[in-house]
Amino acid sequence: MPCTIGFELFMMTGSSEPVAKAIPAMTSKKPEDTPSLPATEAFDPRFAGIDHLPVTDALQMQLMAQAEAIKAVEAAIPDIDKAVKAATEALRNNPRGRLIYVGAGTSGRIGIQDGSELTPTFNWPTDRVAYVMAGGLKAVLKAVERAEDNTRRAEVAIIRLKVKPGDVVIGMAASGTTPFTIAALKRARILGATTIGIANSADAPLLDAAEFPICLNTGAEAIAGSTRMKAGTAQKITLNMISTQIMIGLNHVYDGLMVDMRATNEKLMKRAARMVRHVTGCNAKEAEMALNAVQGRVKPAILVALGAGVTSAHAALEHNDDNLRAAIRALNLSPPKP
Repeated sequence: MPCTIGFELFMMTGSSEPVAKAIPAMTSKKPEDTPSLPATEAFDPRFAGIDHLPVTDALQMQLMAQAEAIKAVEAAIPDIDKAVKAATEALRNNPRGRLIYVGAGTSGRIGIQDGSELTPTFNWPTDRVAYVMAGGLKAVLKAVERAEDNTRRAEVAIIRLKVKPGDVVIGMAASGTTPFTIAALKRARILGATTIGIANSADAPLLDAAEFPICLNTGAEAIAGSTRMKAGTAQKITLNMISTQIMIGLNHVYDGLMVDMRATNEKLMKRAARMVRHVTGCNAKEAEMALNAVQGRVKPAILVALGAGVTSAHAALEHNDDNLRAAIRALNLSPPKP
């Protein structure tokens, strides 16, 4: 995947053109300590003595903590709902709109993990996803602790990406106080992008910076301050839900099937054939023939297997915003009932 690297900046897009230049080194003051720590930094007395418990007991305690991540996500569903609806609308109305993930440390890596799966799963164009990671490419594999304090580089990254209305910028930080991520979201919001802020502490500045704040109130960690644990789990679940629901809203899913998937290897070609068979009730040979007739694309193959001609299948999808369900109705086709 093409990428451009600055001293502390890492951005990846689907374009082979550079999107950023090396930015001169600069000093960045660390924010003053505040009297009240974020909840993610607190000490949880339930885990006192975890270091001398039997392994099984310690594992059970950690699992208990991870389960709290799910509860935190559940409590945030109303705010996730608002964010998803706004993001879907922005991307639907702007064919060049992008999903842009911003973060530092664990939060940034979770964003990269989520975005990198959109193309193989949903055939989301590579030039419609981008990442801004504090600390650059090396921070994906190794912690670059001071990078998260540099607000100037965050703003420059957003500007050089030419963020604009129609883009959706998602910033995550467990504490919600990360200067890099806050600065990036603020700049993106000024430039007219739809901004979503995800933090694991209530009253976090990151939540104030975003148009659509999502608080995943996971509280203190089993290992105090180690937000790669349940805070990271809650972030991962939430990003999975957001990106998946956006793709559902943009017609990339039919009956729980990834019908825009790119069949790029043998495993995925078999999956494509299974999807055609599942929806249409045809046999393996018919599924293979339908896929071959449309260069392996699942949606038109389903229409062909249901009886449409190749030209009619493509036309129906084009006239119905690539919505498979609408195309089936338009062609008066009748998939077998489950």
